[in-house]
Amino acid sequence: MVADRGRDETALSTGALARRLGVSPTTLRSWDRRYGLGPVVRAEGRHRRWTPADVAVLETMCRLTAAGVPPAEAARAARSGDPAAGTPVRSRAAGTLPLGDVRQECRGLARAAVRLDAPAVEELLAAAVERHGLVLAWQEVMVPTLHAVGRKWAASGDRYVEVEHLLSWHVSTTLRHATRPTATPGDDTVPGPVVLACVPGEQHTLALEALNAGLSELRLPTRMFGADVPSKVLAGAVRRLGPAAVVLWSQSRSTASPQLAAHVAAMEWGVTGARRHAVLMLGGPGWSGRLPAGMLRPTGLPEALDVLSAGPLSGSRGPV
Repeated sequence: MVADRGRDETALSTGALARRLGVSPTTLRSWDRRYGLGPVVRAEGRHRRWTPADVAVLETMCRLTAAGVPPAEAARAARSGDPAAGTPVRSRAAGTLPLGDVRQECRGLARAAVRLDAPAVEELLAAAVERHGLVLAWQEVMVPTLHAVGRKWAASGDRYVEVEHLLSWHVSTTLRHATRPTATPGDDTVPGPVVLACVPGEQHTLALEALNAGLSELRLPTRMFGADVPSKVLAGAVRRLGPAAVVLWSQSRSTASPQLAAHVAAMEWGVTGARRHAVLMLGGPGWSGRLPAGMLRPTGLPEALDVLSAGPLSGSRGPV
């Protein structure tokens, strides 16, 4: 009977179960070693094979730890078979992120972030990029989870600030790993790179990092300047680089500066009679209201990539 259970086709490997639950394989092995939450049976060679009954126990463990129950107490409750054991109603509600109708990967990623399970967060983000590609992973996995954590933080005071910081750090790391260095052609007749910068006072860089990674996948040159770029520094960089486009990011209306946007859009360089200027793209929800004509305002990452690759940089595309 035990041997038949060991060959159950519904049993999962440790890696498959980790992806399903949104934890790292290391976490599963640790729970097995510390709390006895291992599989009832093991395949030949002592490889773990997790049956539906094992999975149910671990799902309870994940739910309880995500709700803030100490792991040892959560393990006792999970082993008892009572899904409500050890979890006060208040804790259960506090540990639930408002994700709504999203991909299953978001739920696993959110659970891992709430547990502060950094290895699992890193693995899940990398797997999402590998499975869906950078753009879809950004739009349908990273952004919804980041928004859910942000809403939970706003509703709970500072209780979840550490979750947001950890998740943001690993999203940034994943985006940088997906960024390929791309050289700018040395020909002065070819448009320069895309300059990516947050306006003065703006600290939110993740959307710019996603755009930077997406442009690098298209072999389009960029120069990323990141958060809170002073106006004079930005103007000096534009003059030095002669970029094909400048993307200015503003997360809130308090940081958006139409005057700065107009100044950058009006900047020119080059010899008399062949003066050039950069296409200006404004990104982020801060750029609301009426703005000067001629400034691009994409609705999301795919549109921004389409516009930049088909327009100002079409002459500087490197080998793919």
